Amino acid sequence: MRLFDPHIHMTSRTTDDYEAMYAAGVRAVVEPSFWLGQPRTSVASFLDYFDSLLGWEPFRAAQYGIAHHCTLALNPKEANDPRCVPVLDELPRYLVKDQVVAVGEIGYDSMTPAEDTALAAQLQLAADHGLPALVHTPHRDKLAGLRRTLDVVRESTLLADRVLVDHLNETTVKEAKDSGCWLGFSVYPDTKMDEARMVAILEIHGPDKVLVNSAADWGRSDPLKTRRVADAMLAAGFDEDTVDLVLWRNPVAFYSLSGRLDLTVADPAGTHEGNSILRGGE
Repeated sequence: MRLFDPHIHMTSRTTDDYEAMYAAGVRAVVEPSFWLGQPRTSVASFLDYFDSLLGWEPFRAAQYGIAHHCTLALNPKEANDPRCVPVLDELPRYLVKDQVVAVGEIGYDSMTPAEDTALAAQLQLAADHGLPALVHTPHRDKLAGLRRTLDVVRESTLLADRVLVDHLNETTVKEAKDSGCWLGFSVYPDTKMDEARMVAILEIHGPDKVLVNSAADWGRSDPLKTRRVADAMLAAGFDEDTVDLVLWRNPVAFYSLSGRLDLTVADPAGTHEGNSILRGGE
């Protein structure tokens, strides 16, 4: 079984997770830039983080046979902090990098005017750079947040079929599907979706343009949720081809819209800029 986790925050995970993911069948990941928990206080901290997603994380992933790409953006939460907003001026020089396969995560956290501005600006950046966009729907007032998101997408020059709307659930999936966007579902141990709910959505709405991710981050989460969903689909009677469509071919199709997705894993060097993931090694 081959698996592609299209939204996972490996910055917050250990190399043990990479090893377990590979054993479970994960061969590719996309890591969206996101809020790191501790609020940033300057644009420079974003740039160091972007550089890590472009260099250090692909190096770590390659040690375990996993192809790593990223999406870059000013995330919705920090779009409300004036100290962070100037990162929008820096993004164009990062969005031309080969490892960047979308603009994201963008979207809404609290649905403020500042978030409106950042979302519209970054949809335009995606259009300008020929990239798709990964959109984060808010954890609160999800249906209202989805509708506001779709309104901004419709007003942009980026076509809906180049937009992945993530963190969907039972209350938002139908309107998101009707919009023509790609559909993203984050599966967690306690919050968002779980395996049984994900299977039920697939039974009702079908597998077309559906992407399932673990989104594993700093909190209680599980980087093997893609495998657990695949196993739950098989147990529910889905065939192997449909599992492969949802857990591999759909994410490949979406991120291939960037023209940059390369699923070959680079031969891992011993170090990255003189750094090794090994402690006490030669």
